[in-house]
Amino acid sequence: MASHTDTDLAWMQRALAQAETVMNITTPNPRVGCVIVRDGQLLGEGATQPPGSAHAEIQALRAAQATGVDVAGSTFYVTLEPCSHHGRTPPCADALIAARPARVVVAMRDPNPLVGGAGIARLRAAGITVDVGLCRDAALAQNPGFVARMTRGTPWLWLKLAGSLDGRSALHNGLSQWITGPAARLHGHRWRARSCAVMTGVGTVLADDPQLTPRGEAVSRLPRKIVLDTRLRTPVRARLFDEGEVWIVTASQDTAAAARLEARGARVLHVADADGGIDVQALLRLLAAENLNEIHVEAGATLNGTLMRLGCVDELITYLAPTLLGDAAPMVRLPALAQMPDNRAFAFTGVESVGDDVMLRARHIGAWAGLQAAVGGT
Repeated sequence: MASHTDTDLAWMQRALAQAETVMNITTPNPRVGCVIVRDGQLLGEGATQPPGSAHAEIQALRAAQATGVDVAGSTFYVTLEPCSHHGRTPPCADALIAARPARVVVAMRDPNPLVGGAGIARLRAAGITVDVGLCRDAALAQNPGFVARMTRGTPWLWLKLAGSLDGRSALHNGLSQWITGPAARLHGHRWRARSCAVMTGVGTVLADDPQLTPRGEAVSRLPRKIVLDTRLRTPVRARLFDEGEVWIVTASQDTAAAARLEARGARVLHVADADGGIDVQALLRLLAAENLNEIHVEAGATLNGTLMRLGCVDELITYLAPTLLGDAAPMVRLPALAQMPDNRAFAFTGVESVGDDVMLRARHIGAWAGLQAAVGGT
């Protein structure tokens, strides 16, 4: 990685702030920000728009052109390597070469095999200085799902938990509303809004009849709703059908039940394992093939435990209320352990007060290291 100045850092942070403004609209494309600077002056900035629209570099160039500025000799700060292939839009690398900047500072390499360093190579071949790696982890944190899908063939999956200080999520009679306060519940909708899909189990649908939509957030598209329902018990009158796209994942061969759900608008996916249950890992591969980057899980202790046991959870987002419930249902149901397994090795990445509650974030150490390796290099 090249040596960067404090000025470089400040401008890249501004590019990251641009990317932060489009967290809910770019999927399946990555969230990218770009800032164009010359002699300490901002010439243009922008962020990637919805699929089929302009990427961040083009938005920034258009902003500069709108003021009549020639960006030749400038520095571009961009949070992801400029693309070098023709997808829904032309290659951004070509647009940058035509703009004749002196330098391009890239936060992270593009893990897409169609790019994978080719954009950087094309810029350098045109005589443009390219530095890579400034604020890599911050850019990666904005796009873990895109990188995961491109490099390991599965989405980035986070588990949203809510409970008491002693790790309990419901009373034994099923009552769980509400342990955390309204601010925490509203805050949790941010994670729904940025995700490609909200996943739950049929037990949660039967017990709570949730809508699974992001509320209190400005969204231009709704995340899909995915219900893991081994025996097709989802009621056709469930509220989750009222708005948005619903996928029911099952191991059942009951064609009549499947037809009833399909008549309600659901897409029924048969993803069975050898034991007659749902093959969760095969499901995640299928979701990646459907271009889903980030999966937000809000489920009960049983499904939460299954995902943890199988090593499918990449991140934990946990809201804790300042109360103790004692003998009550856990947030995650797992068997007793004789040793510490690797698939439950997480590292805290943040803590935030949310109303009267607190939110803790933790990433799976191995999963995060794998993404870092995928976007590193110069």
